[in-house]
Amino acid sequence: MINEQELQQLVETISLESFGRPFLHQAKINRRLKTTGGRYQLSDHHLEFNPLFLKEENLHYLPGIIKHELVHYHLHLAGLGYQHKDRDFKLLLKKVGGSRYAPRLEESKRSRWHYRCRQCGQDYWRQRQ
Repeated sequence: MINEQELQQLVETISLESFGRPFLHQAKINRRLKTTGGRYQLSDHHLEFNPLFLKEENLHYLPGIIKHELVHYHLHLAGLGYQHKDRDFKLLLKKVGGSRYAPRLEESKRSRWHYRCRQCGQDYWRQRQ
């Protein structure tokens, strides 16, 4: 698992290589992120990343997620359309090869509750009780 310093360095490197612009803010690990790979903060321009994607077995997803968040970052600072629906966003994301969606990980797929119908025997796996 990589730490915040390594993450910061990786984001800065990808920003220079893929966008030709420096990343001047902070890249952070946010343990509360569960369903997304990362998040761009409009208020302070920091990037936050899901710690599940920083584990060794999931590191191959990380460059695509970083590029996705950097597209939000650079477009917002340039005053262009930075939202998923905007044409500027879609074009730049495709150009740099960023991930459109966060991949679904095995850890997040786990169901916690198992129910079985008493009449027909059908199994139901649920995340909520």
